[in-house]
Amino acid sequence: MQQPGTLVLVVGPSGAGKDTLIAAAREALRDDPRYAFPRRVVTREAVAALEDHDSVTAEQFALRERHGAYALAWEAHGLRYGLPATLVDDLAAGRIVVVNASRAMTAAAAEKFPGTRVLLIDAAPEVRAGRLAGRGRETAAAIAERLGREVPAPLPGAIRIDNSGALADGIASFLAALRAITGN
Repeated sequence: MQQPGTLVLVVGPSGAGKDTLIAAAREALRDDPRYAFPRRVVTREAVAALEDHDSVTAEQFALRERHGAYALAWEAHGLRYGLPATLVDDLAAGRIVVVNASRAMTAAAAEKFPGTRVLLIDAAPEVRAGRLAGRGRETAAAIAERLGREVPAPLPGAIRIDNSGALADGIASFLAALRAITGN
């Protein structure tokens, strides 16, 4: 019998580069059937070049949630987030399921899916400020306020990846962490 898969939660502050690293890993591992990269659903319109998620209204999200569309759902920053129920099938098939998640839901995910692992992506505040400014969704003052109020909760057992430097270095570290988790 095949071992159950592993849920890998990719968490970290805005501007750390989570979506970029996940997209690079998806591309690098596209021919490896052991990995799955389901898209999360968010009640915010996606900016295609910056975020990889499916957008729905709050009403659509609630309806889908009532009908069991999400394996995990949570709220953060006034938005609703959901991970598709299909990830349960991927885990049952023994796959490594890599998802963009939130620190706020790591305990619930670990309770529902034992063996869940966490990759904490971070970057220096000035790097994150530049990335957030590049998105064009917030003013400089709002970005400074956001960075000033963030006090990350500790995540025991999380693998930390500093994504402050060159993109190639961040991607290499991310892939190495995924391979370490899976023993490949």
